[in-house]
Amino acid sequence: MSSSSLQSSGTTALAVPSLAPTLTTTPAAATTTTTRKPSAVLGFMAGGIAACGAVTITNPAEVIKTRLQLQGELMRQAPGSTRIYTNFPQAFAHIAKHEGIRGLQRGLGSAYMYQIMMNGTRLGLYDPIKHTIHSMLKTDPQQNNNVVNIAAGGIGGVLSAALASPLFLVKTRLQSYSSHPGSRVGHQHKYKHTVDALRSIYKAEGLRGVYRGVDASMMRTGAGSSVQLPLYDVVKQKLIKVGGLENGAFCHGLSSLISGFFLCIVMNPFDIISTRMFNQAPDPLTGRGGMLYKSPVDCLVKTIKAEGVQALYKGFTAHYLRIGPHTIFTFVFMEQVKNLFEKLDLY
Repeated sequence: MSSSSLQSSGTTALAVPSLAPTLTTTPAAATTTTTRKPSAVLGFMAGGIAACGAVTITNPAEVIKTRLQLQGELMRQAPGSTRIYTNFPQAFAHIAKHEGIRGLQRGLGSAYMYQIMMNGTRLGLYDPIKHTIHSMLKTDPQQNNNVVNIAAGGIGGVLSAALASPLFLVKTRLQSYSSHPGSRVGHQHKYKHTVDALRSIYKAEGLRGVYRGVDASMMRTGAGSSVQLPLYDVVKQKLIKVGGLENGAFCHGLSSLISGFFLCIVMNPFDIISTRMFNQAPDPLTGRGGMLYKSPVDCLVKTIKAEGVQALYKGFTAHYLRIGPHTIFTFVFMEQVKNLFEKLDLY
């Protein structure tokens, strides 16, 4: 929900759950350690499984975040005016009252597909990309390198966003839709399910419509991944070395919570832009293109001009309450899947 890695500042770099096994050979009296290139396939599987487990728990917060970000779109709030959604608890109660659990879990099917495609790719490619960069630079992959970590996270994020963008588009539109007239914000796209949405968008706007907002999505995920994956590594190792925490679930959860906060600071403006690019209505004359925004930059300028800079942080609390727990559950599940793979000796 927005995932990641476990590596850090120290002599040994451990990727989130790094699926890079260590091979030890003992020639004569000396013992040398080499690192085999991580498996992208196993990383994809572990990342997808972990992310799906997490999104089941955090999807209601994603629905709330989406609606808070769309509320008052390109309108400056008049003094004394009221809004449908005022904060996270109120929004949760409002949706639960008028739409039930189905409303709180809108878009869950597309969210599963998105998480498998996006986080499976992003998490699965992080270690292999990092290993490849180290090989190109002829540096030691066992030594932490923040520049390499940021580059690997950013590249993996951009690639995953490009692949998963149509699913993010559908998820956003399904989550913004409300069956209750008094709960509607933003343009309302009514689809039966994910496949129906993709079919309808392709029929009306072609492949270009299916990939609407992909540029904003790539910037969003690239920025988030370049911060989240390396920062998680650093925080985790600091908590172990400086804080004296054991390398276990509590350490993983606390590392996720801390890195998730800074991730939200970086990602929220990109998230606002992506949500609005995805949800905007098509041009009423042509039925194609976006009615409100031509590009992410156009969306950014219009949003700030109409609503002020503070609009870029709409839904921040909901975003963190979604991404904080999501990050925790993803990393914790990822560690457990990684441990299972190790026990089964799958690589």
